Amino acid sequence: MEVPGQPPLLIGWKEIVDFPDWRLRKVRVKIDTGARTSALDVSSYELHQEADGLVAELRLTLYRKHPERVKVVRVPVLRMVVVSNSNGMKEQRPLIETRIRLGDFTKTVQLTITNRCTMCFPVILGRKFLEGDFVVDVSRKFVLRK
Repeated sequence: MEVPGQPPLLIGWKEIVDFPDWRLRKVRVKIDTGARTSALDVSSYELHQEADGLVAELRLTLYRKHPERVKVVRVPVLRMVVVSNSNGMKEQRPLIETRIRLGDFTKTVQLTITNRCTMCFPVILGRKFLEGDFVVDVSRKFVLRK
């Protein structure tokens, strides 16, 4: 969604985002320049083969301080991918796509689905999402908070 002539947007190492397609607001994310791909925490998911292809039913608990807030969404699976997790182990994960809003900027993001309940952040945004549109100042956080 790079706009020609527009400089990249400055963001911090952690930010607050919205997922407009899922009506989720104020989700804390870690901007992870060490990660190639972006990842989404799910407490569980089921894959269903449908006429249009593979669909994932996700149980999202993206608010660490409010685990009772569970959102169930159904989303098409683009494909299955193999990624290295934070421990260096290879995992096969579903890859999905949705829109994400950082400040006034909305962009489509591809996310792998995994259980990140032991991690501090339910979402990480990796280099593929950031490239061309964002510059990260690792000394700052919540740069886009209004």
